[in-house]
Amino acid sequence: MSPHMKRYFLQFVALTFLLATGSDALAQLKIEVTGVGSDQIPISVASFVGDLPGDQSLSAIVRADLARSGMFRIVDSNEVIPENATLDAATWKARGADAVVTGVVYRGTDGRIEIRYRLRDTTKPGDISQLNIKIQSRFSRKAAHQVADDVFQALTGLRGVFATRIAYVSKSGGEYRLEIADADGENQIPVLRSPEPIISPSWSPDGKKLAYVSFESKKAIIYVQELDTGRRIPVANYKGNNSAPAWSPDGQKLAVALSRDELTQIFLINADGSDIKRLTKSSGIDTEPCFSPDGQTIFFTSDRGGSPQIYRMSIDGSDVRRVTPAGNDYSISPSVSADGKMLTYVAKRGRNYQIQLHDLVTGTERPLSTAGNDESPSFAPNGRYVVYSSNSGGKSGLTVMSIEGNTSYSLNAKASNIREPAWGPFTK
Repeated sequence: MSPHMKRYFLQFVALTFLLATGSDALAQLKIEVTGVGSDQIPISVASFVGDLPGDQSLSAIVRADLARSGMFRIVDSNEVIPENATLDAATWKARGADAVVTGVVYRGTDGRIEIRYRLRDTTKPGDISQLNIKIQSRFSRKAAHQVADDVFQALTGLRGVFATRIAYVSKSGGEYRLEIADADGENQIPVLRSPEPIISPSWSPDGKKLAYVSFESKKAIIYVQELDTGRRIPVANYKGNNSAPAWSPDGQKLAVALSRDELTQIFLINADGSDIKRLTKSSGIDTEPCFSPDGQTIFFTSDRGGSPQIYRMSIDGSDVRRVTPAGNDYSISPSVSADGKMLTYVAKRGRNYQIQLHDLVTGTERPLSTAGNDESPSFAPNGRYVVYSSNSGGKSGLTVMSIEGNTSYSLNAKASNIREPAWGPFTK
């Protein structure tokens, strides 16, 4: 096994190097947008009637979501437009806005709020879209993200991901935390705290469970945990290493990497841990499985050819083929887009570990990141963005990059290490 492969797979045995650096205090995630897309849609988001003031107002959250996406150019406006007021489209058009978001917030005495928003066209009469949302006030940020998602889809034709969540592992002092947060880094919720490493979080297709690997029992064990109740069960606790869980698209099975037969190989198990079936039988190390959207193909990392590369196989373990191109000396951590057309993975380029984007239809590929030591890429459920961990300046944070490579933003904790991101699915 090559030194690079040995270094990489040590994370499934010891893992302490993964999150060992950084300061002791956990800071809140912060967003720093470092690029913009071309052909942005000019849009204004008016202040909502009945909204709270400041950066945490619902209209400010919608504004920030749209700006962060790189798809929109925000035309500043602090105006409050009544719900049924006639929009002076010519004036807004003269300001440079093709569309205007207006809204009203009603706050009930029962702890619920109602948001009614309209997306108005300045180029012709009528609304482009509108939405009414009734929700508990503690979920008001989620409602704002849903408004931004509606705007995003109405104007781009793509489903927005602002109301989705990201799971990741952070380390502060001697404590590891498996956490989930909104796609903008807010509303952080700890799922598990442990003095031992936690790795490889993986979302169930319905967004209600996480599979992950915990070393809290001094060995790698795969757990499945319900997010609403906190209930969890060990689903793989065999001798040796149990790692890299990945959900099947129907949520019924997990592909996992187990070393119970000495070398780490890919197995398929039911989501409750029953009915284990070995899929790979190579003379190398096979790990990091992930499913294609149709559930008929599994992509994985293997050093069977001498160096770690990305391969694919049928769900029964047959028809194994290498995916990454000849000339690559190090390729790991595959993630497949929701439409099954794109693959992202980590490639070694010189001394750096960079995120690559591979077209599964044409076989062409290009880098998404070009500097630093990046790892653990994960596609957003709309396939337009990739989140990954980036090590810069002695600490690790999360970066989100558009697949065009022209828009990125960072979700960095100033005094913490954050790694192993997994972007959650669309939920109702």
